[in-house]
Amino acid sequence: MEIKIGSLEEIHEAAKTFIQTIGEHRVFAFFADMGTGKTTFIKAVCEELGVEDVVTSPTFALVNEYTARSGKWADSAIYHFDFYRIRKLDEVYDMGYEEYFYSGALCFVEWPELIESILPADAVRVSMRKESDGSRVLSY
Repeated sequence: MEIKIGSLEEIHEAAKTFIQTIGEHRVFAFFADMGTGKTTFIKAVCEELGVEDVVTSPTFALVNEYTARSGKWADSAIYHFDFYRIRKLDEVYDMGYEEYFYSGALCFVEWPELIESILPADAVRVSMRKESDGSRVLSY
């Protein structure tokens, strides 16, 4: 699947499309360069799922937890990870990553390159790139 986001004004429509096409998958690994818009897109997805909290990057906390309020995930947990600052895999083991990844909750992972060896086999690899015209393209 490929989703093009022409401008920031289109991000919520792209998030809706993403939600409609993820099927029964639960763990999504976002591979993209710094500044491509991973956090912004994940924020839009969370908002479309009815998250009422302010969605921010969990850069220092490693994981933020939200609750979906709409759709088939209503009252379900959503975990948003950012592994940019980890120095060694032991940090991820210590946080109990398995409890999150195998909980059945939606998990959105930024900087999965740093933990690739422990991603679930069925994690959806989402590639996000910035085009020369400023648009973004998601492929998964």
